[in-house]
Amino acid sequence: MIGVEQATVTPGPLSHLKVLDLSRVLAGPWAGQALGDLGADVIKVEAPQGGDDTRKWGPPFLDGPDNTRDAAYFTACNRNKRSVTIDFARPEGAALVRRLAARCDVVIENFKVGGLVKYGLDHESLRSGDPRLIYCSITGFGQTGPYAHRAGYDFLVQGMGGLMSVTGQADGLPGAAPMKVGVAVSDLFTGMYAVSAILAALIHRDRTGEGQHIDCALLDCQVAMLANQGANWLAGGAVPTRMGNNHPNVVPYRVYPVVDGHVIVACGNDGQFRKLSAALGSPGLADDPRYATNEARVRNRAAIDDELTTLLAGLMRDEAIMRLERAGVPCGPINTLPDVFADPHVKARNLEIVLERSDGTGVNGVAFPARLSATPATFRAAPPLLGQHTEAVLGEELGLDSSAFACLRAQGVI
Repeated sequence: MIGVEQATVTPGPLSHLKVLDLSRVLAGPWAGQALGDLGADVIKVEAPQGGDDTRKWGPPFLDGPDNTRDAAYFTACNRNKRSVTIDFARPEGAALVRRLAARCDVVIENFKVGGLVKYGLDHESLRSGDPRLIYCSITGFGQTGPYAHRAGYDFLVQGMGGLMSVTGQADGLPGAAPMKVGVAVSDLFTGMYAVSAILAALIHRDRTGEGQHIDCALLDCQVAMLANQGANWLAGGAVPTRMGNNHPNVVPYRVYPVVDGHVIVACGNDGQFRKLSAALGSPGLADDPRYATNEARVRNRAAIDDELTTLLAGLMRDEAIMRLERAGVPCGPINTLPDVFADPHVKARNLEIVLERSDGTGVNGVAFPARLSATPATFRAAPPLLGQHTEAVLGEELGLDSSAFACLRAQGVI
């Protein structure tokens, strides 16, 4: 178990930066956590009553001191942060946050467009006092356009951004309907695009001394992540449809049934298809003109799928995977989450981490996945208890003393 505020031998690549995280739920916190994993000092400002919405998004919950509970959801995107509770709807609270922002390199917020103006916490207000500030606004639909005023949620954006139109069983099959992805990927895409944009803005600032405003929208990021599906429409006018586990451009690239479950076969080129045919005892399939090239297989998808379904149907899952792996054919199982975290490769890559909260509670999480050889990500602090660092941060950063804290608490500001 990694202890709270673990000392690290190598400072993270962003250890010289301070980030003020005013965001809630997932996209903004995901970005803040990534910056924190890379060494930044991330100060998370939360409402004194309840904090981040996701602290209540359970079960499951982690039990804390004094009968407090935080949902596991919250822990997924809030490690390596210090929690400060400030009610910035009060003038005194807004003033505290402005003072904190003046000491930070980056501000992340995900309020509705214009929602922070009345508190003096919008980009223009904060930039006037610090032209070097990087201010990242994450919204559903961006700062401009006819939908800018709307609230944006991942589920809505998966639908509006086209993802659900290509996800789910094909029409005519059991259960056919548009389907969202099982993880809030539009939020996560946006969080990672926000990180990339923040880092780019920091490089620009290093060169010029100039900060900037980043406008990062869930819908924009979701449309960008349509990737080949978007290109298929834009370049060829082909409207992608739901295809279940089939790939629109590559065959065979899908799930096939076996005796005790399913296997994934993913042949990315004709050489791999030839190896697949031989491994399944039917090398002649690769010489059949209907199947010899990927283009031909796409045109004859149903026929080759029938052939492969028959060849695989009599095999056990592990036998099929072993046979195909030996032949150099990309393949694999469909793991449950217990399978994932028990997988020997996942274990060897140390993807599961355990951080200890100040109350001794262990919090399991997933490590930052990119491996930097010189400045690796570090896991210094568990997701914080609500307001855990209020006095420490406001004392260190703003010089407040015990009498100031007592006054602010009496006023309900912190």
